Amino acid sequence: MAGTKIQAAEHTVGDIFTDDYHFTIPRYQRPYAWTTEQAGEMFDDLLAASRAKDSLTEADPYFLGSIVLVKAEKEALAEVVDGQQRLTTLTVLLSVLRDCVSPPYAASLESRIFQKGDPIKQTADQPRLSLRDQDQGFFEKYVQEREGNALLASLVNVRPDSRARLVENALHLKARLGELEMVERERLVSFIDRHTYLVVVSTADFESAYRIFSVLNERGLDLTHTDILKAEIIGSIPEADQDAYTTKWAHEEDDLGRSDFGDLFSHIRMVYAKTKARESILKEFRASVLQRVPDGKKFIDDVLVPYSDAFEAVTRASYAGGPDAEAINRLLGWLKQLDNTDWIPPAISYFSRPTADSAELLRFLVDLERLAASILVRRVDITRRIERYGRVLDWMEKGRDLYADESPLQLSDEERAATAEKLNAEIYTVTRIRQYVLLRLDSALSDGGKSYEHSPLISVEHVLPQSPAADSAWTTEFTPQERSYWVHRLANLVLLSRRKNSQAGNLEFEVKKTKYFEKTSWPPFVLTAQVLDSAVWTPAVLEERQETLLKVLGDLWRLEPGSPAAA
Repeated sequence: MAGTKIQAAEHTVGDIFTDDYHFTIPRYQRPYAWTTEQAGEMFDDLLAASRAKDSLTEADPYFLGSIVLVKAEKEALAEVVDGQQRLTTLTVLLSVLRDCVSPPYAASLESRIFQKGDPIKQTADQPRLSLRDQDQGFFEKYVQEREGNALLASLVNVRPDSRARLVENALHLKARLGELEMVERERLVSFIDRHTYLVVVSTADFESAYRIFSVLNERGLDLTHTDILKAEIIGSIPEADQDAYTTKWAHEEDDLGRSDFGDLFSHIRMVYAKTKARESILKEFRASVLQRVPDGKKFIDDVLVPYSDAFEAVTRASYAGGPDAEAINRLLGWLKQLDNTDWIPPAISYFSRPTADSAELLRFLVDLERLAASILVRRVDITRRIERYGRVLDWMEKGRDLYADESPLQLSDEERAATAEKLNAEIYTVTRIRQYVLLRLDSALSDGGKSYEHSPLISVEHVLPQSPAADSAWTTEFTPQERSYWVHRLANLVLLSRRKNSQAGNLEFEVKKTKYFEKTSWPPFVLTAQVLDSAVWTPAVLEERQETLLKVLGDLWRLEPGSPAAA
């Protein structure tokens, strides 16, 4: 490997979707896994960058990341070691763009999706990107080819997950493009082709390529953005005070730990910028934070120390400042269970206020958790989620009333209705929300005081099984239509403090109660205990239970139209 040649160069998307590259995803790679959230985030970033200047001739370059290839010099075949998700999502985007631009643009996009064979060059007609063997036929038929692309909306029950993600992302991007005028779509095409860059790292040797990939993704103790900022900020302080402020900085870093300390700077950037990051943390932190607080001593005293203390209390649910501390930490514990950390900047901003007492903090957290839960249940994408929290931060900075009806901390009537509608739907099928909703519901049924922090493994189980035996009593109590309607809804779900057992899950109701739901290593959840108290499990029981449970969640998160802000 000593003589292995490594090449690294910056290329536009237009440069790499050419005959110089034939990208292939090898068998050993994991399946395509990006969700609509990640694909939508990439789309939003590209669209925002394409809109940043009045003219594309003035457009700043947009960096999409790096890809690592096994590729011999002067050979087109390029095996993708790292970058599959970006290249695949880019191809999906170009493929759906092809159907909503004018014919000249569509023809140009076609040439970036498919290579036209050339007998003189001895090249064949082929896609510029080929996925793993398991998925390429589907990908080519329904995404890369125009005829199949038009059939995407009619596909149902697509399996496996890698193919389902392709369909979901293609339909999501189609919908997003449908919101744009033709001129903006074509501007986006041009921006992606000419102003969007990837760093292409290639070597002819797999071991060398994998070593590069490992180095690029290694999380060691290399120089971080906080180290660089520390040098700049401490360096700006008069020499006589540098030792004292270096000690202050080190104290905060030691308290949080290196990883959390790095995250803190990203959250501080958000507090000041109130928008999603578009460039490097260093560049954005300097522009949004240090330009407003250029004095190093003032930054450490008035920003770093109070935000670090707030971050520690918020992320570790360790507030200890008043009579409402227990309730405050309980709400922080719920927020920590969300699938994102975008709620942290408004939380640390509020907690860093020297005048905020425990009653004010509790009131704020009640509404922040309500907003965060609604965002989770409605599956609001990352860009709009960050925009919402940015608006909350803006209101806080301007001293506006966070509890007014029009406040971004509050839910509109439309958002309340949409949240209630999602809760009344098949929540089991949405992995990221079902456990949070059920635990939150169980806690509310326990008067809000129950803690799950030290519970053993918790799983979600169906009472009415997903696939009952043909001769089961379940098939007489429920028609096929009733089973289909109720099986994944809130009323039919319970919590267990152990891993699910697929065979036990199909037991008859009475047997299931005594042999499965009661046999747990932890006291039964209220949701589960309610089922144990039920003599029968029928559509009528489920209908009444659904109404009751939705009422509990509706009261908890104030989902009725016109519900007032927390008192």
